[in-house]
Parts: sequence; C-alpha cells; structure tokens
Amino acid sequence: MTDGWKRDRIGSALRGENPTVLRRLDAGFAVIGDTQFLPGYCVLLTDSADVGRLSDLSRPRRLEFLADMDLLGEAVENVCARRDPGFRRVNLEILGNTDPFLHAHVWPRYDWEPADVVGRPVWLYPVENWAASLGPEHDSLRSELTAEIDRLRT
Repeated sequence: MTDGWKRDRIGSALRGENPTVLRRLDAGFAVIGDTQFLPGYCVLLTDSADVGRLSDLSRPRRLEFLADMDLLGEAVENVCARRDPGFRRVNLEILGNTDPFLHAHVWPRYDWEPADVVGRPVWLYPVENWAASLGPEHDSLRSELTAEIDRLRT
C-alpha cells in the first residue's frame, strides 16, 4: 500500500484503507501515530472530514469525541505502563495548527526522556526524532493497544 491514504486520513479510514486505524470508536477513529519515538503515541481522528474544531460539533457529538479521547488515553496509559517501567503519564492535546480536521494527540511520556524535553511539549523534540516511523516492529504494540481499547469498551 502506498502512502496516498495520508492525503485523506479520514476518508481512507472511512473506506477501510488507513493502515494506522486501531479501532472505530463512537465519534472517530483511534489510530497509532505515524511516528513512534515515544512508543504508544496515538491520535483520535474525527469521522467527519468537514469538522475543523471541537466547537463545530453539536454538544452531544462533542461529548462523544471527548469520551473517545478519554478512552484512547486510558488505553495508551494502561498499555504503556505495562510495557515500560519508565512510563510517567499521558498528555492529551487538541491543537489543529497543521491539519485542518479535528483530531486529538495522545502522547505517552516517560522518565527516560532527555532532561531538556521531558517536562516540555513533545513538539520541542529535535526534528530527527520525528523520523522514527511506524513499522512492523510496532505490530505487537498495535495489537496490545487494540485489545486494550476493546477491553475498555466492554
């Protein structure tokens, strides 16, 4: 599969063509992040490409999106805490400065991060870190995240 799905992340998720999708949720898609320099990084994508910000949603739909963000955050927290004793916490962010569609970042944070960035936003990591691409070596992490999402939804 080519990377063409990246030009339409939501449409490709709706068509079942986005390889990063972990699970369809109530108001969007839980996806594993393209970059994994902080193992377990995930994103919640809205399921409507025309939604640019949280306030574009009706109040009930907004609450569904935030509940999905909470669920994905808890799944990332549980999996990362089991996998790495250096896990500290999860940071949740809705930014929207680059991509025009509503999405939420779920960043696991670790004690082993460099001292100059451990207490700062992940966006301050050097550009070299952002090349740590998702690959087959992350298959077990993907499986664990999906299983945890399923467990939390039951």
